[in-house]
Amino acid sequence: MRTKVTFACQECKQRNYDSMKNKKNDPDRLEMSKFCKFCKKHTAHKETK
Repeated sequence: MRTKVTFACQECKQRNYDSMKNKKNDPDRLEMSKFCKFCKKHTAHKETK
């Protein structure tokens, strides 16, 4: 049930983080605030394919 997901910055669109999620508990795309090393600040990161 756990799958690998990639997070991309919403401002610069760079893919920065990888994580795992349970599709049964979180069927929608995740979004969280993380540090972007390209923007050099905390931004919203959304799950990509």
